[in-house]
Amino acid sequence: MEAGSWIALATVFMLGAMSPGPSLAVVLRNTMSGGRSQGVATGIGHGIGFGVYAFLAALGIATALSLNENTEFVLRWGGTAILVWLGITFLRHASAGQSVEGLEEVHAASGRTGFIQGFLIALFNPKILAWMLALYAPFIEADFGMETLLGMGVLGMTIDGTWYVTVATVLTTGDGVERLRSKAHLIDGAMGLLMFFFAALILGGWL
Repeated sequence: MEAGSWIALATVFMLGAMSPGPSLAVVLRNTMSGGRSQGVATGIGHGIGFGVYAFLAALGIATALSLNENTEFVLRWGGTAILVWLGITFLRHASAGQSVEGLEEVHAASGRTGFIQGFLIALFNPKILAWMLALYAPFIEADFGMETLLGMGVLGMTIDGTWYVTVATVLTTGDGVERLRSKAHLIDGAMGLLMFFFAALILGGWL
């Protein structure tokens, strides 16, 4: 891929990591219950899990594109529908003033358990799958080599892991948890609008 495409993909990964959802909820719960080390372990586990997911998704999509010429059409329209659905969901949360999903649930866990939880939530989070199909797929082409696909996985792992480790670190400084809680509806609203914006980009062929 060209440098501009890598930068665009990195932006997509950053937006995906920053959007509220089950992954953020797990990191927040573990950070509040187990402190900084627990939250950092969860963030590292999530980053590795996301990297594995990103590589496998890229490999699967590239394979599907090479086997069937209609795959791109399905991914484009399916991705647009998913983005619209995510946009509506985010805006509903914002208008209802809901905080990050599951934020109120607190439980004790060890550093190893936190790592495993972070890894598993990255693999089984339905929002990540939707994000992959909607925004990740347009960057993938049938003729991508294994090095490019691995690079996409490593990029996703680095950005995702760095974000959640940063979240865990910031939250253990001062009143970080309360500040994030108070801004959750604003984050949801902004992400909802971004979903509609990306849907328009895909329909217009700009992404």
